[in-house]
Amino acid sequence: MTNFAATKPMFTLPEGMIYLDGNSLGPLPKAAPAAMEKVMRDEWGEMLITGWNRAGWMDLSTSVGDRIARLIGAEPGHVIMGDTLSVKVYQALASAVALNPGRKVILSDNGNFPSDLYMAQGLIRTLGQGHELRVVDPEAVEESITDEVAVLMITEVDYRTGRLHDMKRLTEMAHAHGVVTVWDLAHTAGATEVKLAECKADFAVGCTYKYLNGGPGAPAFIYVSPRHVDVAEPALSGWLGHEAPFDFDLDYRPAPSIERMRVGTPPVLGLTALSAALDVWDMADMGDVRKKSQDLTDMFITEVEARCPALTLASPRDRDARGSQVSFRFAEGYAAMQALIARGVVGDFRAPDVMRFGFTPLYIDEADVMRAVEILADVVNNDLWDRAEYKTRAKVT
Repeated sequence: MTNFAATKPMFTLPEGMIYLDGNSLGPLPKAAPAAMEKVMRDEWGEMLITGWNRAGWMDLSTSVGDRIARLIGAEPGHVIMGDTLSVKVYQALASAVALNPGRKVILSDNGNFPSDLYMAQGLIRTLGQGHELRVVDPEAVEESITDEVAVLMITEVDYRTGRLHDMKRLTEMAHAHGVVTVWDLAHTAGATEVKLAECKADFAVGCTYKYLNGGPGAPAFIYVSPRHVDVAEPALSGWLGHEAPFDFDLDYRPAPSIERMRVGTPPVLGLTALSAALDVWDMADMGDVRKKSQDLTDMFITEVEARCPALTLASPRDRDARGSQVSFRFAEGYAAMQALIARGVVGDFRAPDVMRFGFTPLYIDEADVMRAVEILADVVNNDLWDRAEYKTRAKVT
């Protein structure tokens, strides 16, 4: 059993703040600054370039990848870290398209994060082979999986509403039609019980700065299933993805493993901060995390609907059909969120009218939920959002 009372004090949270935005950026693990200082002072400072061998920096991408693998139900040796999520989306999608050369349709939905769609559009332009990005409503994905589709590219949880796709069902349907799958786990890694191996997913990608608490700009990950890992063609054929990078061959030969999905130099400092967060995750069972988050989100929905009639639930009511976030629609959602933040309840806003709240049991409990609802009811029911300073849009919403 996961002891959430023990994990909560392991994060830095300002006094009086109720942080319901871990679905955008997780808080600082208290152990991270010391871990980074040690690497900077004792390894970078004392070892300099010899740290790549002596401190094991070169192996961090795969060793940290294996720690992520446990949390997403992946086989050991099939997850590697590095670069940004958008880069990993491009890598996975390009490899998936190459595995289905006779087909031209990339299928996605309009609940996918826009960056994933942008990557697909860019890849299609680069290939110049007449591929089509077909974007449908989330509810229409199943009926749109046909024999003309090359790749199904889906973000498992809709970033706006929290709607959770059925990975196992969609992957089975895709494979029945000869379709390769790419799953974006940005809003499920560290939030739900992801089972990549069990679902027989082909590719998956995800970020680590949200529920996994790796910090701003933390490195992303990519998963390639065992049946593809030695044949997937890396579109971004970086030096470190070479079979023997220090042979300095002028021609690229992909490494015969997940290592072929390396692109650039491992982000040592970012991986160090993420490792400190994963030390906390080593104390957690994903089944416990999922059950607790469902209890917290159920409580939040019940209390908000009872006390804030002006808000409309945008997330699925069925706890098994949503991730670890709850979204409500409100015409003045941006201003209301700024008023909430000013009172110590931190969520975020997604256009045009969605107020998002993330629930992360490692540091959020029932008392936090009840206090957040009290403040939300005060802000909405008493029009405390109706002030000019709350209506001025910042760059990040």
